Amino acid sequence: MQDIAAQLHAWHASGRSFAVASVVGVSGSAPRDPGAALAVDGAGEAVGSVSGGCVEGAVYELCREAIATGRPVLERFGFSDEDAFAVGLTCGGILDVFVQPVTPGADPAIDAGIAYVASGTPVALARVIAGPAALLGAAVAVTADAQHGALSPAPSTTAPLERAVAAEARAMLEAGSTGTVVLGLDGRPCDEAGLGSVTLFVESYVPAPRMIVFGAIDFAAAVTRIGRFLGYRVTVCDARPVFATERRFPDADEVVVDWPHRYLDSQLDRIDGRTVLCVLTHDAKFDIPLLERALRLPLGYVGAMGSRRTHRDRAARLREAGLTDAEIARLRSPIGLDLGARTPEETAVSVAAEIVAHRRGGSCLPLSAGDGPIHHDLAAPQESAAPRPHAA
Repeated sequence: MQDIAAQLHAWHASGRSFAVASVVGVSGSAPRDPGAALAVDGAGEAVGSVSGGCVEGAVYELCREAIATGRPVLERFGFSDEDAFAVGLTCGGILDVFVQPVTPGADPAIDAGIAYVASGTPVALARVIAGPAALLGAAVAVTADAQHGALSPAPSTTAPLERAVAAEARAMLEAGSTGTVVLGLDGRPCDEAGLGSVTLFVESYVPAPRMIVFGAIDFAAAVTRIGRFLGYRVTVCDARPVFATERRFPDADEVVVDWPHRYLDSQLDRIDGRTVLCVLTHDAKFDIPLLERALRLPLGYVGAMGSRRTHRDRAARLREAGLTDAEIARLRSPIGLDLGARTPEETAVSVAAEIVAHRRGGSCLPLSAGDGPIHHDLAAPQESAAPRPHAA
């Protein structure tokens, strides 16, 4: 829901009822990941998407029905060989979609979750998507130090389960992960859904991942633009104030004048395993002190610009500085995929492609060259598909 948070917050603040359809399970070549959402208000206005168009019409009608009945529903959509015009995914994947009606002020967890997401505060929202009918749609929202909502009007009857849900949600929030969790009614983890268990969909809303671009050059401007397009919060850093200006980098979230290694040292509490570093200075006096630190940090991606000769020289200097071969092997240099890029914009596409492939486990080969799964980071169907709802 993070992509449509502003609209949901506006509807909620105006007291307008709506329904949110969230992708809670995927398998095969499904077009959207868990967490993708489509919302419809009482007047029929729609925002967001769950499938890129394949099943939007059917999900829209489910949302309208949920608003009218006030009841949540879990629905599965997949490709139908018998009827090419049936509701389904022509890409051959399967989507499990949970549709939940929302009335402002009726559910403290939903109210808090929408408010936190709109304000940018990290929060995890856990909702029951399968299990006893009385619990379907029940929600709990947690931040690092607060909890909102309850699974039952009589908390004493679900206290062990509620404590377990809060603990699981907080752990997933710390990891920035979204997915399903199956728990017994006593709060103990279950291997699979069934009678006597509940399945929860936990959505973690965390700040956008960071991209730090070192080197205020023309290539940096193009990388900054594509970084913003990919959803990163982009910082440009350079020690030269004449080049590191907001006017030269209008697409950056911030422009910092500082020595690269010194700036990185100051950001240790604001970087994590999703952080991307693009080192474009290709100047040893900037590169080596920076990379000596960066390659020892748990970052998502570290790439450096330069020729193959520059890379060999850089690697030798890093070994002299005490880095191991394993640490140096984490460096993507020369940065980017081999697209034959020449212009700053083409180079930025090359860099972005490598970042996406590294994050998602892509092979970097043309899709037409193989016949395996398109989405490399999806789990096997039996692990990722959400269970069907059942009554107590």
